[in-house]
Amino acid sequence: MKKLMMAAVGGIAGGVLMSTQVAGPLLAQEAERNSTVYEQLDLFGDIFERIRQNYVEEVDEAELIEAAINGMLISLDPHSSYISASDFEDMQVQTRGEFGGLGIEVTQEDGFVRVITPMDDTPAMEAGVEAGDFITAVDGEALLGLTLEEAVDMMRGPVGSDIVITVVREGEDEPFDLTITRDRIQLTAVRARLEGNTAVLRVSTFSDQTFPNLRDGLMELIEEVGGLENMNGVVLDLRNNPGGLLNQAIRVSDAFLDQGEIVSTRGREPQDGERYNATPGDMIEGLPMVVLINGGSASASEIVAGALQDHRRAVIVGTNSFGKGSVQSVMPLAGDGAMRLTTSLYYTPSGRSIQALGVAPDIIVEQRDPVEEDEEDNGRPARTEAGLRGAIENSSLTEDELNQLQEERDAAEATAALRNEDYQLAYAIDILTGLGALGPN
Repeated sequence: MKKLMMAAVGGIAGGVLMSTQVAGPLLAQEAERNSTVYEQLDLFGDIFERIRQNYVEEVDEAELIEAAINGMLISLDPHSSYISASDFEDMQVQTRGEFGGLGIEVTQEDGFVRVITPMDDTPAMEAGVEAGDFITAVDGEALLGLTLEEAVDMMRGPVGSDIVITVVREGEDEPFDLTITRDRIQLTAVRARLEGNTAVLRVSTFSDQTFPNLRDGLMELIEEVGGLENMNGVVLDLRNNPGGLLNQAIRVSDAFLDQGEIVSTRGREPQDGERYNATPGDMIEGLPMVVLINGGSASASEIVAGALQDHRRAVIVGTNSFGKGSVQSVMPLAGDGAMRLTTSLYYTPSGRSIQALGVAPDIIVEQRDPVEEDEEDNGRPARTEAGLRGAIENSSLTEDELNQLQEERDAAEATAALRNEDYQLAYAIDILTGLGALGPN
């Protein structure tokens, strides 16, 4: 027994000695790293003081420190930044769905301001701003070299005032100017309407209003068609939706999923990860769905599209999404400002990250420009048997059958008109119509 005890004690002692031998160099490395950090902070203080005393003009110390903080954050990635007190207040208003400005979601790419998307029914959309545009100047002043926040500040101004932005667009040989009148932006998070018996849910942003708007709008449409049994399916239109609140993306996804993971986030440390799962209940009880996406669909939009795609709950139609797969935490700071910091990446239920890749549609459908009617048919009237002189009339149908046939023709003509107006949406409705024609599995 004594030998066993001694062996045990020896093992413990050996373990202590070994850990001391390993810990020694680690502690030394930590001390050296801390020393280097303190030296760099001393260097920062030295530079700050020299600027304050020797710069050609008197500087505002607070602005100087704020610029240094922002420079530190934007060096990390395009989405980390310092938010001043006024900008933080504006951001909180925006998440509630109302704010002033042009109505565009922007990011910074290689020092240039890039439009993620213009928002629905805003001055920017009406002026012709498109997803993917680069804004190079505001009122003749170049934006290159400014931070994203500084560029956005230049675009802000009194409601009703005009702003001229210079745009570089792929496919255009030269930059061109657009004049936009600033306005107060009141976003309707979800617009719900019927196209025939198909519910179209246009989700323009993920704010506090999104899920309540979607739920109420969908319920009204179901009532309008006389119940789910009369509904063809649902088109969830996420095109040009720049994202927004994570919890709203989860609730929208959950509305159409019965079970399973919706999204997971993974941070620097494994224990920082989160998983979000669907709860029982599908608002449309398994009716077929199509989700529309394009290059302006980002962040929360991609969470919804990725979740419904991985669960095979919806067919994803359109073009590749933007590819913003990072999660930013907004941390309030002293002085009423805040810090937006990228703290994790999100993953779809199958475990794929869409960061910088985006969600690839199941069916790629490019949008088409509307075509004038005479361009489509070249002015030639349609030739049919019924139009021939002396053609035999079809008397095999009852009046009710003839009325039904006419309704079907009217619906087909409406779909054709929609195809010219919004080709991607018409394509989505065609898919649901085809699935409905096959009947239940």
